[in-house]
Amino acid sequence: MPSGDSLKTAVTTVDEEGGPDYFLVNCAHPVHVSHALAEEGPWRNRIAGLRCNASTKSHAELDEATQLDEGDLRLLTTTHDQLKPMLPNLSIIGGCCGTDARHVTALWGL
Repeated sequence: MPSGDSLKTAVTTVDEEGGPDYFLVNCAHPVHVSHALAEEGPWRNRIAGLRCNASTKSHAELDEATQLDEGDLRLLTTTHDQLKPMLPNLSIIGGCCGTDARHVTALWGL
């Protein structure tokens, strides 16, 4: 999280204030998201969506890039699949920076 808080802290803090229907993690490659999901607990049940970047580059590197990085499709799908068991209510899957229909199709396993 940009604030320095863990994803767990962010989800539980927002939920304590009433919370949304669900949370969606956006704009990060699965290799970066896996670290955020390392803390087990029921808070992970609150995440229903995942929109990953194709690129493993940092946000700073992506901000400086002159073209989108389409990343490594096999790495994206493999690491994305490793996140699924951590997110039992995952029902929204999409793409963010560098993704196109090819990436999203692969993420859905089509």
